Amino acid sequence: MEAPRIIQLPRILDKRGNLSFIEECSHIPFKIERTYWIYDVPGGESRGGHAYRNTDEFIVALSGSFDVVLDNGIEKKTYTLNRSYYGLYVPKGIWREMTDFSTNSLALLLASTPYEASDYIRDYNDFILSR
Repeated sequence: MEAPRIIQLPRILDKRGNLSFIEECSHIPFKIERTYWIYDVPGGESRGGHAYRNTDEFIVALSGSFDVVLDNGIEKKTYTLNRSYYGLYVPKGIWREMTDFSTNSLALLLASTPYEASDYIRDYNDFILSR
């Protein structure tokens, strides 16, 4: 299994405004099957709180900032995302929670599988038992 990691994306700097992009199987280590975004998160709320059995994800803060807390069942590590030209690769089998959203933050998530409710492990005790 690959390890979670920050991946820097290409940046094209221009005085008219900068541009970054993501290409599947090039910048991120999987084919993109689903794209979704999280926004308007009220202060103090968190998102996620689950693991995937089969899905890899790549998370980018397109606007604002937030933390992603990853837990492999042994240790936890927090990543702060606050630039639109890098993101966090999260392989399957890692518990994740997104916290500390700034006002007007926008999280883009790219997933390696289509949505399937049975792919989610939503109970932390079940996650630990599945390790």
